[in-house]
Amino acid sequence: MAQEIELKFIVAQDGVETLREQLNALEAKHTPAGQLLNIYYETADNWLRRHDMGLRIRGDQGRYEMTLKIAGRVVGGLHQRPEYNIPLDKPELALERLPAEVWPQGELPTALAEHVQPLFSTDFARERWVIQEGKSEIEIALDRGEVKAGEHQEPICELELELLAGETADLLRFAQRLLESGVLRQGSLSKAARGYHLAQGNNERPVARLAVLPVAAKASVEQGLEAALESALAHWLYHDEVWLRGNAKAKAEILLALARVRHALVLFGGIVPRKATTHLRALLNDAEAALLAADTAEEALFCTEVVAAKLALTEWLVQRGWRPFLNEAGEKKIAGSFKRFADINLSRVAAELRSAVQHLAVEDAADQLPKLSRDIDSVQLLAGAYGDAVAPWLENWQELQRAIEHDDRSVFEYFRRQALAAEPFWLHSGKR
Repeated sequence: MAQEIELKFIVAQDGVETLREQLNALEAKHTPAGQLLNIYYETADNWLRRHDMGLRIRGDQGRYEMTLKIAGRVVGGLHQRPEYNIPLDKPELALERLPAEVWPQGELPTALAEHVQPLFSTDFARERWVIQEGKSEIEIALDRGEVKAGEHQEPICELELELLAGETADLLRFAQRLLESGVLRQGSLSKAARGYHLAQGNNERPVARLAVLPVAAKASVEQGLEAALESALAHWLYHDEVWLRGNAKAKAEILLALARVRHALVLFGGIVPRKATTHLRALLNDAEAALLAADTAEEALFCTEVVAAKLALTEWLVQRGWRPFLNEAGEKKIAGSFKRFADINLSRVAAELRSAVQHLAVEDAADQLPKLSRDIDSVQLLAGAYGDAVAPWLENWQELQRAIEHDDRSVFEYFRRQALAAEPFWLHSGKR
């Protein structure tokens, strides 16, 4: 088994030669472009996908390899997941050669080999450069071609940075230098994810809404912080794709994702010192300004300020950039229970919400909108442990927010009263 660590970028179609010039100037071992054909397999009931697995056979100039990728972690286009590679004599699956521990029940499912079938393919030319960065060896792969599923297809124009040996920090540092070309943006969708979408009919990707954040049972405060920032970054990257495919409403969701990052930094600011986030917050401000000023999705999302902010957030998350700034008390707090942290802060945030609208007149409501938006999002970041109990309480506040946003005075007073009357759903509220 190998642990694959790679960072994916989408290359602007008109920026390939600019990028190649930059890469050819590196001190690197260069391999000219060679054609790679990959066939991805699945069952009719998506058994592999449901178990967060990806299965393919790759053909490379008469050589064949079967690869099984299993569940891992994706943060801002940085993919970290185990993979198993089996050389083949011919392009036919040999599932029995995979180790037993890769399967959920510790053995190859009896009917899997019979039911798995080709689902989609990728066919692209890959040009490679291998460099030394710090103490690490990194492979740079420029892929150009297409992914196909039945009658559907879309182009591939990607750059992948794979850590062959060494430290993730070196990979991220090298990526920062590449951004100077101005032709890259981070991409979280793998070729396989795009292929599955095509195979399912290539329906328009919908705009999604930020929701209550699920957090693992018995999570630490640090895990809650990571989950909050990862959710915001994933929301941002997903809506990059939606916006670039023509849905202008996605731009607002990208701005909300940026706001969620800020809300999370404020929420955890009693533990993570402000100086730990100074550089990141400055980059986020620059990215927001660039997004607001841009006329098109392409202009916005390939803008160096936007890409730099996303990469900085990715690095801060992956490297846990807050840790060097924690004192002994901070280390103890961040290792504590997220559930307890959430209960305490839900009481505080709810008190702020009540104070903001207790005597609020409709003609003054717009002034309170930024505060309401921040506090409602904070509740979504904190309330994941309470399941279905959250929605009725939160709905009244969200409806009040919408009434203010749309200047709907006919329902403003009703939802203001409903929100104030709602009983707390969390512990340590003074009422449970």
